[in-house]
Amino acid sequence: MQKIEERIRAYDQNFTTMVPTKFIRFMRTCVLWQIIRFIVINLKMLVVVSKSH
Repeated sequence: MQKIEERIRAYDQNFTTMVPTKFIRFMRTCVLWQIIRFIVINLKMLVVVSKSH
Protein backbone atom coordinates (compact mmCIF):
# COMPACT_ATOMS: atom_id res chain seq x y z
CA MET A 1 0.00 0.00 0.00
CA GLN A 2 1.50 3.32 -1.04
CA LYS A 3 1.39 6.35 1.15
CA ILE A 4 -0.29 9.43 -0.26
CA GLU A 5 2.95 11.43 -0.12
CA GLU A 6 4.69 8.93 -2.38
CA ARG A 7 2.06 9.34 -5.11
CA ILE A 8 2.24 13.14 -5.21
CA ARG A 9 4.56 14.49 -7.88
CA ALA A 10 5.64 18.08 -7.47
CA TYR A 11 4.89 20.37 -10.42
CA ASP A 12 2.56 17.82 -11.96
CA GLN A 13 -0.66 18.93 -13.72
CA ASN A 14 -2.69 17.98 -10.64
CA PHE A 15 -0.33 19.79 -8.30
CA THR A 16 -1.82 23.29 -8.17
CA THR A 17 0.73 25.07 -5.99
CA MET A 18 2.27 28.11 -7.67
CA VAL A 19 5.86 27.72 -8.83
CA PRO A 20 8.03 30.74 -7.95
CA THR A 21 9.46 32.71 -10.84
CA LYS A 22 13.14 33.50 -11.21
CA PHE A 23 12.53 37.03 -9.91
CA ILE A 24 10.74 35.75 -6.80
CA ARG A 25 13.50 33.23 -6.11
CA PHE A 26 16.05 36.02 -6.43
CA MET A 27 14.11 38.26 -4.03
CA ARG A 28 13.88 35.44 -1.48
CA THR A 29 17.63 34.90 -1.52
CA CYS A 30 18.82 38.52 -1.92
CA VAL A 31 20.35 39.64 1.39
CA LEU A 32 19.94 43.35 0.61
CA TRP A 33 16.21 42.92 -0.05
CA GLN A 34 15.81 40.91 3.15
CA ILE A 35 17.47 43.70 5.16
CA ILE A 36 15.15 46.29 3.60
CA ARG A 37 12.08 44.15 4.35
CA PHE A 38 13.29 43.59 7.90
CA ILE A 39 13.57 47.34 8.47
CA VAL A 40 10.16 48.07 6.94
CA ILE A 41 8.42 45.40 9.00
CA ASN A 42 10.09 46.59 12.19
CA LEU A 43 9.05 50.18 11.51
CA LYS A 44 5.46 49.02 11.03
CA MET A 45 5.65 47.13 14.31
CA LEU A 46 6.97 50.22 16.08
CA VAL A 47 4.02 52.25 14.78
CA VAL A 48 1.51 49.66 16.01
CA VAL A 49 3.15 49.39 19.43
CA SER A 50 3.43 53.16 19.81
CA LYS A 51 -0.31 53.56 19.09
CA SER A 52 -1.20 51.14 21.86
CA HIS A 53 0.70 53.04 24.54
